[in-house]
Amino acid sequence: MSSLLEIMDRHGRMHADADGIATTPIPGIMFFRVPAPTGSVHAIARPLACLVVQGTKRVTMGTRDFDFGAGDSLLITADVPIVSQITQASHARPYLSLVLELDLAVIAELAAEMGPVAVRDGAPVRVEPTDEDVAAAALRLLRLLDRPAALPVLQTQLLREMHYWLLAGRHGAAIRRLGWSDSHAGRIARAVALLRAEFVHPLRVSRLAAEVGMSVSTFHQHFRAVTSLSPLQFQKQLRLIEARRQMVEGASASAAAFAVGYESVPQFTREYGRLFGVPPARDVRAARERAAEARPALSA
Repeated sequence: MSSLLEIMDRHGRMHADADGIATTPIPGIMFFRVPAPTGSVHAIARPLACLVVQGTKRVTMGTRDFDFGAGDSLLITADVPIVSQITQASHARPYLSLVLELDLAVIAELAAEMGPVAVRDGAPVRVEPTDEDVAAAALRLLRLLDRPAALPVLQTQLLREMHYWLLAGRHGAAIRRLGWSDSHAGRIARAVALLRAEFVHPLRVSRLAAEVGMSVSTFHQHFRAVTSLSPLQFQKQLRLIEARRQMVEGASASAAAFAVGYESVPQFTREYGRLFGVPPARDVRAARERAAEARPALSA
């Protein structure tokens, strides 16, 4: 995977932001280039595949820890709350990974063409060795970054090829469920999309259940089975993660709290402390200090 590593390292050096995230002109593709271990980062992840080519990382979902490194792929097949931490990285050997946001329409189309497969474990987070065909498809795709004239012509078919090899490989059965729009997972995915779009508004579980054609009790059951959270807990984490982002960018705690839908700053402060382990002001101050320390290394 050396050529893949070289492209990602070079592009990351030129384009990574203070968090080590380097976007690309290819839809759904980004890199991480991080030159030092990090603290814990809370997020509600979207369905994705993460191919690590250097360094190591730990992702926690609920009570399970997933440790993975160069040559491994992390697969997330549902919108789930995770805590991630880069555990091995240095200026000489930064953490490098490629993230592909999974395209549900492409998955559904390919799965229909490929035919049925045996249904296995439905765990929403898993780690496996990266399939050689997936890595090879990723390399062909990333080489287009150096040939911008070819990018709009070839990127669609190469993204489709990368999805095909993911479906054909170790992760195939789990990914395939994302394309089943009328499955329980597919219905919950539609509810999550609505929650993401409207998380600042009061939550009406009955509306979400009706939108996906489930009773309220059935909806609660399947929502927790897919995401590990209740709808209310999911909305709360969306609000708190967005509020933290706004504060790191300069908003006050009260402004961020009201912007994400809280009516009480003390309630916001209590719930923030439960999720992140520290009060908002202390957490944001530490985050800004880490970002300031990382900028010289990222620009080197």
